[in-house]
Amino acid sequence: MSVTLSQSSRWFARPLALVVAVLLTVVVATGFLGFRYWQERQAADLLFERGRQVLETLDRLRTVIADVEAQRRGYLLTLDPSYLKAYGVSDESVRRDAHALQALVASDPLQNHRAGHLALTVAAKLREIDDIVNTARTSSGPAALAMIRSLDEIRSQIDQMVDHERFLRVDQERRAKALEQRKAWLIATAVVVVAVLAGAALALARFEARRRRKATEENVQLQSEIEERDRKIRRLVDANIIGIIIWEVDGRILEANDEFLRMVGYDREDLTAGRLHRTSLTPPEWRDRDARTVAELKRIGTAQPFEKAYLRKDGSRVHVLIGGAMFEEGTNQGVGFVLDLTERKRAEEALRQSEERFRTLVQFSFDVYWETDAQHRFTHQEFAENLADAPAWTRGAEIGKTRWEVPYLEPDAEAWRKHRQTLDAHLPFRDFELARPVPDGSKRYVSVSGLPMFDESGRFVGYRGVGRHITERKRAEEALRSAQAELAHANRVSTLGQLTASVAHEVSQPIAATVLNAQAALRWLAAQPPNLGEVRQILGQIAGDGKRAGDVIGWIRALIKKAPPRKERLEINQAILEVIALTRGEAVQNGVWVRTQLADGLPLIQADRVQLQQVILNLIINAIEAMNGASEGTRELLISTAADASNGVHVSLRDTGPGLDPASLEHLFDAFFTTKSSGLGMGLSICRSIIEAQGGRIWADANKPCGAAFHFTLPLKREEVAPAEHAGPMPAV
Repeated sequence: MSVTLSQSSRWFARPLALVVAVLLTVVVATGFLGFRYWQERQAADLLFERGRQVLETLDRLRTVIADVEAQRRGYLLTLDPSYLKAYGVSDESVRRDAHALQALVASDPLQNHRAGHLALTVAAKLREIDDIVNTARTSSGPAALAMIRSLDEIRSQIDQMVDHERFLRVDQERRAKALEQRKAWLIATAVVVVAVLAGAALALARFEARRRRKATEENVQLQSEIEERDRKIRRLVDANIIGIIIWEVDGRILEANDEFLRMVGYDREDLTAGRLHRTSLTPPEWRDRDARTVAELKRIGTAQPFEKAYLRKDGSRVHVLIGGAMFEEGTNQGVGFVLDLTERKRAEEALRQSEERFRTLVQFSFDVYWETDAQHRFTHQEFAENLADAPAWTRGAEIGKTRWEVPYLEPDAEAWRKHRQTLDAHLPFRDFELARPVPDGSKRYVSVSGLPMFDESGRFVGYRGVGRHITERKRAEEALRSAQAELAHANRVSTLGQLTASVAHEVSQPIAATVLNAQAALRWLAAQPPNLGEVRQILGQIAGDGKRAGDVIGWIRALIKKAPPRKERLEINQAILEVIALTRGEAVQNGVWVRTQLADGLPLIQADRVQLQQVILNLIINAIEAMNGASEGTRELLISTAADASNGVHVSLRDTGPGLDPASLEHLFDAFFTTKSSGLGMGLSICRSIIEAQGGRIWADANKPCGAAFHFTLPLKREEVAPAEHAGPMPAV
């Protein structure tokens, strides 16, 4: 409270000093103006008195001059000596007044000059008169009078000086009036200043009264706030949210709340008995840190929070966060705030164990764990310890790089473009396969999956995911594909063996036609004259039959030849017609009528011609063999093509054979499953693998009213990358 009054007194001293300063300034200014007025008034009075004396002297001088002139004239006219006596007196008066006038106007340069000139003129005139008077007795009086010049020049000079003094008198009167007005303004200003100061003093007195009243109220309010704050502090201490202790620098704990006593396992009785001491509560390894904290408290008065451990009464330990401050300078007591970290330590341990479990899961389930930022730059890569051929040469080298800045071999640029689109859309992906080069020149295959990460505000912050090393799997798949290719080649050779008669017919027919046409051409050439038109036509037929035989042999060689798959853009109807031509003999031999419904304007597809024709050949041979067992009814095979709803082509083969057992439809395309007594069960399995490798689908169902139907679809161009799966970073595994 005394501090508040002292602050209030200092606050009040500032306006009071300002008022005193203003009052002194006004008094000094008023005194200065009054003194100036007195000086100017004295100067004006002196000037006015001097002017009056000058005018009186000039008037007296004018009168004396007139007397001198009259006396001179009287003497010169009468030569009466009585005039000379009066003349002498007047002469002396003129001289005296001229000198007196010169003294009065000494401060006025112009009047002083005129007075000097007047004195000289008067002296000269008087000497002239004296000379004339002295010679008057020797000359006639009228003649002497005529010699004396008039004294009008002296009068003129006197008049000029009188006019100047009167002009100065007018100016002095004007200045006197101005001084009187200034006097009135000074008096009025003094009255106003006194009134203002009186009002200010009254207002200040009222303000001081209000201030004192307000200060009293503030002191009361401050006291109430202090009491309320004390109550809040007490509630905080008693709330036992955190531990609060009051200690001495030497380590003795003077006061503590229940929360702190609970942490260390002591009770209020132990506190009262003085059994709580910082040294006894602190484990030996923490005492050096406590010593540094005490030094910090002595030096700056506060100690930043730090973690330490306390010894409980039962000997166990509790981890706490503690900070403190001295009450004020010069004391050895302070307050400490203690937070129990037991739950946080448990949470940290649980988190550590969870991380260990997660790390174990990653190490045993995946080969790498990776993270990227919002710009798709690698920020973290963690490899499994059990990865025998982990790429140590890349560990850490990809951190900070984007996934497209890391060298790769597969997939192609189009797949990476779609991958980046998926990344920019912040979508999850799964099992995105990559091929990476390794120093030995081979490839390393990786399957990557990832999920986008977002912060609490929903802002995208990056990806987190895992990678699996699938090089061995890829090698196994390659081996499987090689085995399938061998099996498919064997299947083609076996199928061609079944078509020996049909193949021989397809080859012998154009050869026989060629022989007959050649004989006919010889006859037309032997005719006289030779029929060259017919020969030309027959030679064209021979060339066509030869090309037909060559195409059949070339196609058979392609089926028999073991070559790697080669995709090309082909027309599906043409491929089907080539297979039908090859199997025409087999169909005729078994009494099967092959009919086609091929749609026009179908788009070109991208596939391997040999593998696709192998599928068609297998399905045709299967249909012919199935209908060969039917004893009744028409044996008919309908081959049709159409546009697929999914922007591809749809091929169907429908026969009128005995049909399929519904129970066998589910396993019809499985390996080693067959419905023939002599079959191996590999034909349809090979067909399915070929169609699926081309990006299509194959299935079978019942034909109406009898028989079986086989269908397959092929896309225009196989999609190498699926958006939901083929987008992801390229971890180094």
